[in-house]
Amino acid sequence: MSDAIKKQIRDLLITHNAVLLAHNYMRDEVQEIADITGDSLALSIEASKTAADVIVFCGVHFMAESAAILSPDKKVLLPRADAGCPMADMVTPGELEALRAKHPGIPVVTYVNSSAEVKAHSDICCTSANALTVVRSLKEDELIFVPDRNLGRWIAQFVPEKKFVFWEGFCPTHERMTLAAVEQKKLEHPDALFICHPESAPEVTALADYVCSTSGMYDYCRTSPAKKFIVGTEAGILYKLRLDSPDKEFVLASPALFCPNMKLTSLEDILLSLQTLAPVVRVPEDIRLRAKSSLDRMLAIPRD
Repeated sequence: MSDAIKKQIRDLLITHNAVLLAHNYMRDEVQEIADITGDSLALSIEASKTAADVIVFCGVHFMAESAAILSPDKKVLLPRADAGCPMADMVTPGELEALRAKHPGIPVVTYVNSSAEVKAHSDICCTSANALTVVRSLKEDELIFVPDRNLGRWIAQFVPEKKFVFWEGFCPTHERMTLAAVEQKKLEHPDALFICHPESAPEVTALADYVCSTSGMYDYCRTSPAKKFIVGTEAGILYKLRLDSPDKEFVLASPALFCPNMKLTSLEDILLSLQTLAPVVRVPEDIRLRAKSSLDRMLAIPRD
C-alpha cells in the first residue's frame, strides 16, 4: 500500500509543479520520498530557489511560515496543520515587546524556531548552526536571546564579553534527554563518541564530544574516523545518519528523544494535502516583510 501512495504523491508533485520538503526529524518513509531533506531554514532557502509553484513542507508550523516568508509567490502546504512547536509557542510578540521595554536599545536575536510574528518583532534571526556567528556580528555588548535558553547559554560561553538576557524557552524533546540517560549510554558504549544538539541542557552538552546542528551531525559523523556514535537529538536523524554511513553504528542517547509533533505527518497526510492543495500556510504581508528583514540580516552575514 505504501508504494502505491508514494507513486500517487510523486505523480501529484509533477502535476502541481510542487517540491516536497522533509525536516531531518520526519518519519523515515517521509524523508525517503522527499525531494529535499535538511534543517528547517535550509529547506526554505532551497525551496525558494526552485521553479516550483507549490511547496509541501513536512515539518512543523513555524517551518512552513519560514517558507512562506521567503517564497511569497509560492503556495505553501503544511500537510498537518496541527503540527506545532512547543518551544516556538513559549514566546509571544506581546511578551517579547514587554521584555524589550525593560531593556531599551538592546537587540533581539531570535532562533528560527519561532513564529513569524516573533521574528517580525526581532532584530536578527539565527539558526543552531550560525548562532555564534550572528552574536559575534553584533556591535552591542548586550543582547536578548529568544526563545531557547539552552542554545543561548551554549553560545554565551564562547562570547564572555557579551551579556545575554535569556528567554526561558526550551525544546521539550531535548529537555527530556537527562544527564543520567546519557551517562548510562556512555557506560554501555565506552567506545562511542557522544554528539548532541545545542538545544540540550547545559549539563548534557558538557559531556559531549561534539555539539552541533543536525546538518553538522551529518557532516561530522560522515567524516569522523570513529565508528560508533551516541546521538543526542530527535530520533528521526538516525535515518540519514545510517544512510550516509552504513559502516558506522548510531545509538540514540535516550528513548525520550521522540518529538510527537515531528512524527505527525504521514504519507497519507501528504497525499491528501496534494489532492486538496490544503492546508495552506499564509503570513500577512506586513508581518512577512518585517520577519524577512530579520532573516535577511542574518543571511547577509559572511560565513565563517
